Amino acid sequence: MPVDPLSDVLALIRPRGSVSAGFEAGGDWAVRFADQHARIKCYAVTRGACWLAVEGTAETALIRAGDCFILPSGRPFRIGSDLDRPPIDAATIFPPPRDGGVVTVNGGDAFALVGSRFAVEGRHASMLLAALPALIHIRRESDQEALRWSVERMMQEIREGQPGSALVAQHLAHMMLVQALRLHLAEAPPTRVGWFFALGDPRLSAAMAAMHGDPAHRWTLRELGRLSGMSRSSFALAFRERVGETPMAYLTRWRMLLAAERLSASDPIALIAPSLGYESEGAFSAAFKRVMGRSPRAFGNRQDGTARPPPGINGVLTRLPDSAGLVKAKEKP
Repeated sequence: MPVDPLSDVLALIRPRGSVSAGFEAGGDWAVRFADQHARIKCYAVTRGACWLAVEGTAETALIRAGDCFILPSGRPFRIGSDLDRPPIDAATIFPPPRDGGVVTVNGGDAFALVGSRFAVEGRHASMLLAALPALIHIRRESDQEALRWSVERMMQEIREGQPGSALVAQHLAHMMLVQALRLHLAEAPPTRVGWFFALGDPRLSAAMAAMHGDPAHRWTLRELGRLSGMSRSSFALAFRERVGETPMAYLTRWRMLLAAERLSASDPIALIAPSLGYESEGAFSAAFKRVMGRSPRAFGNRQDGTARPPPGINGVLTRLPDSAGLVKAKEKP
């Protein structure tokens, strides 16, 4: 089976600890959810409508009954009948996490939603989530049906507590995220920049799949261009315009993310370096420090289970474009 870059990235996120619940509101209301601490939220609106805004982004949407939406980035957000109202802090009205509960504001007769939130594990989950779209809004009825089934089935699994329910709920949560990302990718305009949106271009996704499939290979622009059906120069330009960085910078970042995962598992540098295409530990260490912001040994010795983003970027696989829409990346594999 061909390597799938999206599956590769999501495999490092590893959803866990799903919690399903409901929310109802009436009258005029607004609620603010602070930093979600690497939690992904999947919802279906069953009654009424609300406005939703993801903080730190331009993402604002009117969510109507029947719509589904996914918040995969963990960013703070607000929902309400009127987002100009001073919002209630969600922490003051939502009880400690538990399954099957319903929180009600102002009688709850105008608006209702059901959904699940789940934490993710993996040392780099926050960085990976930051590279995903801030909001995925599913409007088409045929697409909504599949996601609503997943939400409702997840709530049923958790409420009934049958043997294996925790594992089923975890797989349903992961399935919901993948399906929502697929739908979002299919509808995304070709002007969106980032590794995720580049997957919608069959030419560029072929090159990305090759790099994911064999990260130790000494890939050249000529080889990758041939896989994409383009000349070396056309491929390099198209990749940089759509992904936001050069192919070699992308390859280096993916290698370092894989290396970081193995360092977290206490694999020795002497084994990691050659498996990712580096002839010496010194060359690997220099590349790792340049991308991740500290040496492999310093990274592996951290005991707090956290990982800070590399300097100047929002996540290992994403960079903000400059004013020309391109990124001046200098990394080499």
